[in-house]
Amino acid sequence: MYIQRFVPFLPAAGEVVIFDRSWYRRSLSERVLNLCTKDDVRRFLNMIPSFERAMVDSGIILIKYWLEISPDEQTRRLGSRIDDPRNSWKLTETDLESYAKWDEYSRARDKMFSASDTPWAPWFLVQGDNKRRARLNVISHFAGRVRYKVPPRVELRLPKRSVGDSTPEVYAPPREVNERF
Repeated sequence: MYIQRFVPFLPAAGEVVIFDRSWYRRSLSERVLNLCTKDDVRRFLNMIPSFERAMVDSGIILIKYWLEISPDEQTRRLGSRIDDPRNSWKLTETDLESYAKWDEYSRARDKMFSASDTPWAPWFLVQGDNKRRARLNVISHFAGRVRYKVPPRVELRLPKRSVGDSTPEVYAPPREVNERF
């Protein structure tokens, strides 16, 4: 059973577990990149609603977010990774192959939504072109769907620093890093 790989990571009472899109990769990237058969995808999409129902019935709060970005924003983000040596390591050949298959991914996403958007485990769509706004919207939405106790606010103040004429122990000063950029 494909889903069994995730069972050990399901939350216990009082825990929060966040899965990335790998939970649904059978119906998305594996489908689009021909890494599984059509029967594999069909079985997964038939099974996932009942599996998620069992999770919810056992007390797990299941909240599913889809962060949607526009084709232009995807191009901008991937292009910036290609151009920035600090971020180019984040790109794989699979990412580049997937980029060319926007329409196939969109169709696969829609089929996944159709099969797995249920009253007990609905999908929530988040516009993600603006990362900061998307993150804040998810946090706000999540906090509104999960019961929690707000901890009491403690008033904090910076203490006074001790400024004296004490002589520190003798040590070798650290070496400075010269800025290169």
